Amino acid sequence: MRRRRDPQRHDSLAVSAPPNRGSGPLAGLRVIDAATIFAGPVAATTLADFGADVIKVEHPRGDSLRTLGWQKDGVSLWWATANRNKRAVTLNLSDELGRDALLRLVDSADVLIENFRPGKMESWGLGWDVLRERNPGLIMLRVTGFGQTGPYSERVGFGTLAESMSGFAQMNGHPDGPPTLPPFALADGVAALAGAFAVMAALRFRDVSGGQGQYIDLSIYEPLFWILGPQATVYDQLGLIQGRTGNRAPFTAPRNAYLTRDEQWLGLSASSQSTAERTMTLVGRADMLAHEWFSDHTGRLGHQDEIDAAIAAWVGERDADEVLAAFEAAGAAIAPMLDIAGIFQDPQFIHNDTITTVDDEVLGPVRMPNIIARLSGSPGCVISTGPALGQHNAEILGEELGYSAEELEHLAGEA
Repeated sequence: MRRRRDPQRHDSLAVSAPPNRGSGPLAGLRVIDAATIFAGPVAATTLADFGADVIKVEHPRGDSLRTLGWQKDGVSLWWATANRNKRAVTLNLSDELGRDALLRLVDSADVLIENFRPGKMESWGLGWDVLRERNPGLIMLRVTGFGQTGPYSERVGFGTLAESMSGFAQMNGHPDGPPTLPPFALADGVAALAGAFAVMAALRFRDVSGGQGQYIDLSIYEPLFWILGPQATVYDQLGLIQGRTGNRAPFTAPRNAYLTRDEQWLGLSASSQSTAERTMTLVGRADMLAHEWFSDHTGRLGHQDEIDAAIAAWVGERDADEVLAAFEAAGAAIAPMLDIAGIFQDPQFIHNDTITTVDDEVLGPVRMPNIIARLSGSPGCVISTGPALGQHNAEILGEELGYSAEELEHLAGEA
């Protein structure tokens, strides 16, 4: 268990009393999160943010995410965020008692999420056929790198591979540079959101349309491939392969990053015709509007250098505050390229509580991203950071399932 925090630490960050666990639009929904690292667990976290009772099942050694990335006072900051709002138990699923405990948890579950290689759950006697017979209404989300079947299904699959194979890396970066991978878990995050949506679709089918439980085959590479837009259709219909364009877009102009006099980078987009016209009028080049080529995206793409030069010159002669104020007054679109320090000070982030504060037994008040959508009648909330390893063994395995003290020691890997 985590050691208790010093209550005198971080007094400047007030934490309001969290709501009771189980409130929110998904209250009453039980989710077993038997996945590891990121995509599967974050899909479960998304459900937990809206009130689902998510039970995190870990091997007694703990999920590898507990030791990945930044840590403070022995607590993984990635873990604290990615596994918030959950309760945690330890089970070795290859052990008979651990398998039995998971099956008993499944009896009362609506959803089970796992991300082992295809066939691993079956080797433990926990495959879909077994779980479906045990609980016909169960929704099983199976997250893998490449899907449950196919020539790549047995391969180890991480988000980096999806970012590489989906086309993302090949189109990301500057024209004279290499394909560029993202410095964060992009593919896993996109897959997590897709997985949470798929679970809700399956639950609606079960609960509203009179359907049964089912399993969901979710690869990590396919959601990212989908979100990249019409690259497949463009290649099919035009034979074109989208290349790297830096901060420019291959489908509209102007769109780029511009440096101000006080050396602040700003991101600009003018995807609509009216915004493009307001932008060029603002920077003193209303004369461009008279050209036929300026009247649509295709025409403006052919004159990107000229457009960019005009905007860059105007922006470069002014400080960021002046540029931002002028664009706002003109109804044109531009924004500062913020780092996290700037985000913490940004008035829109502050107003929307985009970064919320939640208490942690070790770290004290912790800032982290808030829920990602606001429901007016049944909002979600963040009530706890990621749990300590086996924190709820006694509560769930002992009090709820009735395992003895000796059995709890075994399930915790202590026997």
